Amino acid sequence: MSAPVLVWLVADPLLEHRLRIADGEQALGIGAVPVAVVALLVSLAGWGLPAALERFGVRRARAMWTGVAGVVLAVSFLPSIGDGMDGGTRVSRTRQRGGLRGE
Repeated sequence: MSAPVLVWLVADPLLEHRLRIADGEQALGIGAVPVAVVALLVSLAGWGLPAALERFGVRRARAMWTGVAGVVLAVSFLPSIGDGMDGGTRVSRTRQRGGLRGE
């Protein structure tokens, strides 16, 4: 959970690049709290899904978890290919996903 927050800390306060996603005329700022909450929820889901699969005796639970994790990771990159963010925000969001993968 700490890697996405660390990336935000480097990008936003240290490099002074405000992470924003534009939706037409509006720009949505990406703050530390939403980054931490999403990272926590994804980490808990990544821990809970294999535990639930094993608990209920699903055959090939590890393979199923790996497939679900891969799909979730791929879907998390979809907003990065849109037009709603600048290059710095796109790089920061991509690094946050890379950090999530390693936890």
